[in-house]
Amino acid sequence: MKIYVVYDSEGDHTKTLAHAIAEGAKKVDGTEVFLDHVSKADIYKLPDMDAIIWGCPGHFGTISSGLKAWIDRLGYLWAEGKLINKVGAVFCTTATTHGGVEATMLNLITPMFHQGMIVVGLPGNITANALYGSYYGVGITCPVESSSIIPEEGLELGRALDERVATITKDLTRTKYGDRQ
Repeated sequence: MKIYVVYDSEGDHTKTLAHAIAEGAKKVDGTEVFLDHVSKADIYKLPDMDAIIWGCPGHFGTISSGLKAWIDRLGYLWAEGKLINKVGAVFCTTATTHGGVEATMLNLITPMFHQGMIVVGLPGNITANALYGSYYGVGITCPVESSSIIPEEGLELGRALDERVATITKDLTRTKYGDRQ
């Protein structure tokens, strides 16, 4: 089972979160994770993936221009139905508490629905999510004055998201791969 994590990051916040997300899948046997900055991410790899997670910093409540330009290149995949039934999830970071985390995640989810993907969020039974997160994916506020790059709760949510994506993808792809996983 293959999961592709694609991120845009101008500093280390979103990059650090992307790495935490990639760690989470390691808890699920048979998972292979690919992690690329959007500048190196290969859209031609997407049809071979079972799950795709993308994220970026929130820019005024929407997707960063780097990730948006990459997503805009997925038109041929949509035309050919190449991402239908792939599992998808999203994440983002912002510098302020009301910096548009959920608006950005909703904007990140929309292209996944257009592609026919199955979008996975985080449920409230994950303690850190009920107290700190969002149901749409992982949205982390990283105040500029904070001493750490990403709060531990954010890293915990990142690992939880990819573990959830890997578990659900494994269940959905069981018929595709048989019991090899």
